[in-house]
Amino acid sequence: MRRSFPAVRRIAFLLLLVACGSRTGLFVDDDDFTDIPVQDAGPDARRDGGRDASRDASDLEDAPPLLDVRPPIDVDQRDCPDAEAQLVYTITDSHELQSFNPDTGQFRRIGKIACPAPSSATPFSMAVDRRGIAYILFTNEQLFRVSTATAACIATPYTPRQSNYGLFGMGFATNSVGPTETLYVAGAEQAWDGKPPGARGLARITPGTFELTPVGDFFPRIESAELTGTGEGRLFAFYGKQGASLPSYIGEIDPNTGQVIGERRFANVDRGRGWAFAYWGGDFYMFHAPGTGNNASTRVTRWRPSDDSVTQVATTPLRIVGAGVSTCAPQH
Repeated sequence: MRRSFPAVRRIAFLLLLVACGSRTGLFVDDDDFTDIPVQDAGPDARRDGGRDASRDASDLEDAPPLLDVRPPIDVDQRDCPDAEAQLVYTITDSHELQSFNPDTGQFRRIGKIACPAPSSATPFSMAVDRRGIAYILFTNEQLFRVSTATAACIATPYTPRQSNYGLFGMGFATNSVGPTETLYVAGAEQAWDGKPPGARGLARITPGTFELTPVGDFFPRIESAELTGTGEGRLFAFYGKQGASLPSYIGEIDPNTGQVIGERRFANVDRGRGWAFAYWGGDFYMFHAPGTGNNASTRVTRWRPSDDSVTQVATTPLRIVGAGVSTCAPQH
């Protein structure tokens, strides 16, 4: 999700935030993107894999119950594009759009997005729909659509501050086993550039109309949540508690109520100054930047529920603040 606030803002506000083809379906046939200039892709970000993140047996908490990630059921993939749209996509605080291939642990630069936002606004969180189209929220609370093929960007009809939701993390999950899906958001009282605090809790945005409907407060209370969903309709969050960046948690969220119905604690995963989250192939990928000051590098830590292993699989020198993956992506 987005980067954390400067120290003075962290004193002023308790962090309660939320943060998610072959070139088919990725705006190639969308008239809205005709003649939009894009920047050429550059060299790949470098992978630094093989280092294990330590795991502590005390990471498991009594309440909420231990997170149960059952083997996924078969999902509806009739409308899914090909494999390129099923990678994980990330956005940085410097506007760099990248793909991340969990099979290889490698990043590939797509381009620098040039959304019609004020120059002072930067990306905050991100989600990707079933067609591989990215939705990126900026710090000025505008929501944009971005091609994961070309990095072209256009505004959406989304109106900020619906039900007082300002900044939020977000992720798509299917309705049942698909193919229709909903964009879920996790709001916060967090404020930016003098704006008043926004609402927190779970809400959903209807694709097409971009109308936001509150669902409910998170219970038990969680903070700074990023969201990711699956093709079988499950919704997960990556978050903290009590304003601290360490430890971190992954929890399953009831999309109808906002209740945390299961949780896994990660004693050694520091979300730091920027974090994001994605589910792919039965595993969870936590993007987090635990450094301070100008150290903006991001670590990629994989949690594999099948054997409960926690492993650092990659790094990038950029600070990732948003990630998204299609609900068409591999489920196991």
